Amino acid sequence: MSETTTTARDLRERAAVLDAADPLAARRELFALDDGVYLDGNSLGALPVHVPARVQDVLTRQWGQLRIRSWDESGWWTAPERIGDRIAPLVGAAAGQIVVGDSTSVNVFKAVVAAGRLAGEGRDEILVDATTFPTDGYIASAAARLTGHRIVPVAPADVPAALGPRTAAVLLNHVDYRSGRLHDLPGLTAAVHAAGAVVVWDLCHSAGALPVGLDEHRVDLAVGCTYKYLNGGPGSPAYLYVAERHQAAFDSPLPGWNSHADPFGMTSGYAPADGSVRGRVGTPDIVSMLTLEAALDVWDGVPVDAVRAKSLALTDFFLECVEAYVPAGRVTSVTPAAHAERGSQVALRCAEAEPVMRRLIERGVVGDLRRPDVLRFGFTPLYVGFADAERAARILAEVLAEVSAGDTVG
Repeated sequence: MSETTTTARDLRERAAVLDAADPLAARRELFALDDGVYLDGNSLGALPVHVPARVQDVLTRQWGQLRIRSWDESGWWTAPERIGDRIAPLVGAAAGQIVVGDSTSVNVFKAVVAAGRLAGEGRDEILVDATTFPTDGYIASAAARLTGHRIVPVAPADVPAALGPRTAAVLLNHVDYRSGRLHDLPGLTAAVHAAGAVVVWDLCHSAGALPVGLDEHRVDLAVGCTYKYLNGGPGSPAYLYVAERHQAAFDSPLPGWNSHADPFGMTSGYAPADGSVRGRVGTPDIVSMLTLEAALDVWDGVPVDAVRAKSLALTDFFLECVEAYVPAGRVTSVTPAAHAERGSQVALRCAEAEPVMRRLIERGVVGDLRRPDVLRFGFTPLYVGFADAERAARILAEVLAEVSAGDTVG
């Protein structure tokens, strides 16, 4: 028996042992999955199997039969805050601080403008993560133009040195979407506060994958999407966190009727509601919102610490399998090895990334490509197992053997 065959057998046996001992393994049955390996939950989470029936009820009974009565009788009007309270424990927040609605981009705009206003006069700079997801940068730049601030791009590690008396707000990503690097939320938040500024965190690649600790670390404002690790479905509404201590002063740049203190008074003057309701704008997207609410049922009874432990174990094991199966030099991990610096994905730099990912997907291993040369694999602990990690690494090695080094077309 060859050394390669022995290694593969040993890794498959280890994967079986790890899966058998996994306290989250039974959660996989709650999702609609096929025989492939789905490692793109950091772009779009899998469908929880019970959601279609719940959505059917929303369509046929709540809308079809109750119609307008559902705003009260089916709880449509209170859904943004109610669902926000469902998300709150997953990001370490007490109830009453998260409102669900709009897109992440819209919520970034609200948060950045409001952060600048909270910081007060005399501060005219907004620091933005130079490696951020592009839309965050676009939105922050637009917000700065409208409010008279100046954008200062800076790498997250360099934020403490860049802070100063002119800093109003800092917009940071908790986990880098390309590399999977986990940034130091507690340390950076403390540094921003020490400089007298306000911090906004983007949690799109961390919520549902690892502990966040918004309240514990005294984060000011945060935003996040719900269609990745929270499995809310394509285009599901995002959320906005406003720390309780800031809610009375939170000044939204989008004062819609839904955030009015008396929304049905239809008065010409705007008076903001109390609490997280201030983050609302217009009529909520009820079908998508209630789809998300149903999807969140898969989190009932799941400790985030257990999710984090499995995430780290999965990514460790996947990297071990890649090292065992893939010839040296064909791929290089750009995801930090240190647990304290790693999110829940593994990003591999590969010169032939485009044809390799295309063939991986054809073989049933679904990750995604970040051009020009990054293969990105997301590990969603609720439904990805250790056998999946081993299989993905083994098929990656097989695909690399088929794709010649330097082949960026075939």
